[in-house]
Amino acid sequence: MKPMNLRTLYAPVAAATLSLALAACMSSAPQVVKPVDTTTPAQRLAAVDAAAGPDDKELSVQPLRDPQVEDLRQAALAQRQGNDLAAAAASLDQALQIVAGDPSVLQERAEIALLQGQWAEAETFARKAVDLGSKTGPLCRRHWATIEQARLARGEKENAVSAHAQLEGCTVPGIKRY
Repeated sequence: MKPMNLRTLYAPVAAATLSLALAACMSSAPQVVKPVDTTTPAQRLAAVDAAAGPDDKELSVQPLRDPQVEDLRQAALAQRQGNDLAAAAASLDQALQIVAGDPSVLQERAEIALLQGQWAEAETFARKAVDLGSKTGPLCRRHWATIEQARLARGEKENAVSAHAQLEGCTVPGIKRY
């Protein structure tokens, strides 16, 4: 019988350990961790509100409203304040059946969708409001800010930059009269 030395005794163990270490190095490729967007729907809506901003230098024209539509808008506002977003959405959907082309109602519906985390729907309502509404003023800024926030929520940063550029185009300097 052959005498055993330490080399022959530990060689298989060393080989197994080395192969496990190499395998661990090869399988642990650096993983790219995407930053998690922690912006809440309420924070997104606050950004929309801030974008519209109070501006006493702009002319804001409000159309005469159908009383039934106005009642539905007021009901939606109360429901939103009561955090019943589904009911607010239903009230505004009913108003849109009466006045499908009202940019203000479309914007209010987009904002409810934003609060509900329905990013694509929020953008769809806001885009329709842009197509039908004014191209300047606070309501225009609300439309584009909603689109921007919906795109940011979906991780579409490049498209959000485009929406922000449109938002800035909604502000037209007033005419100075002497």
